[in-house]
Amino acid sequence: MMKDRIKALATQIYGKTVAQRRHLHQYPELSFEEYETSAFIKAELDELSVPYVSMANTGLVAHIIGERPSDKVIALRADMDALPITEMPGREYGSKKPGVMHACGHDVHTASLLGTAHILQSLKAEFGGTVKLIFQPGEERLPGGASLMIKEGVLQNPVPQAVIGQHVMPLIPVGKVGFRAGKYMASTDELYVTVRGKGGHGAQPQQNIDPVVITAHIITALQQIVSRGADPKMPTVLSFGKVIANGATNIIPDEVYLEGTFRTFDEDWRKEAHTRMKKMAEGIAESMGAACDFEVRVGYPFLTNEEELTGRVRGYAGEFLGSENVVDLDIWMAGEDFAYYSQASAACFYRLGTGNAQKGITSAVHTPKFDIDEHALALSTGLMAYIALRQLGN
Repeated sequence: MMKDRIKALATQIYGKTVAQRRHLHQYPELSFEEYETSAFIKAELDELSVPYVSMANTGLVAHIIGERPSDKVIALRADMDALPITEMPGREYGSKKPGVMHACGHDVHTASLLGTAHILQSLKAEFGGTVKLIFQPGEERLPGGASLMIKEGVLQNPVPQAVIGQHVMPLIPVGKVGFRAGKYMASTDELYVTVRGKGGHGAQPQQNIDPVVITAHIITALQQIVSRGADPKMPTVLSFGKVIANGATNIIPDEVYLEGTFRTFDEDWRKEAHTRMKKMAEGIAESMGAACDFEVRVGYPFLTNEEELTGRVRGYAGEFLGSENVVDLDIWMAGEDFAYYSQASAACFYRLGTGNAQKGITSAVHTPKFDIDEHALALSTGLMAYIALRQLGN
């Protein structure tokens, strides 16, 4: 059976996949700076005799064409960039680049897709159809490498009928995967706000226009955008995580600076909320004698998993891993630039379990302690290959 062949190949290359992941983990690169990573991927694809073309500077797309007749096309995506985080010391394969770390598992995604390429290239005489392998830069930074790859034609020539992506999930035990059909991850917008008043001595507030107090009013009032403006059935989050009022115990500053995020699942409401927030903040500041600069940097759209496709892919995962190892996911308010693919094509983005409480591997992504149980690499390669071939009708 094809499933058994794939599992055998995944086991055969497991050691190499682990080595690839560890190499990538030791040499992380920030968004849109993935030059060494791109060169490493090219060398690995050359070894497999898999053709590729460069795209979006450091990105690339490779093609594996089955030798049996078929015009079906599927795309598999991995992201390559790391984060500006200092890794916990003491790991054998820890980052060799100070202040840069694969804290979101993109090393796992890239190594897994290379392993999938190995499996599919080994089997190309036995299947029909084309598999696009998308190695994408810059997932962690606006405007998102996915948007650039799409603009440069990654979903053209040939056009895939579906785009599949996987992402590590430390909250899911190793050996399991998670799916959610429909809306899954939120749109993500960044907010940059400056409230300008008139500073002075804290003991003489009547001589000042206090931007700290005005900012407090703005932050509190803006929460009504969520509690009274959003449909209660529409998940919406507004959070401010950075507030700088550079005064002192008895010094009122001239201005206060804020940074925050706005997230939701509806494009019309998203745009309306942007207008409401800006109008409300500027109006409050003006009414209290101050001025407010309110900038919205529009980020990734919301990610939606096409229902019929996701149902099929979930079924394929059950066939490959056993239905007991396929779990349901809830809506997650984090963002992902895979959303651009989901807005442009039928898409499915699933979660690869990488956690192991017994080994102490429980830390969340985007933290210095993040790591994976590498046994996840024993199934990540084979599962994606199996999904691709089943989706192609093999």
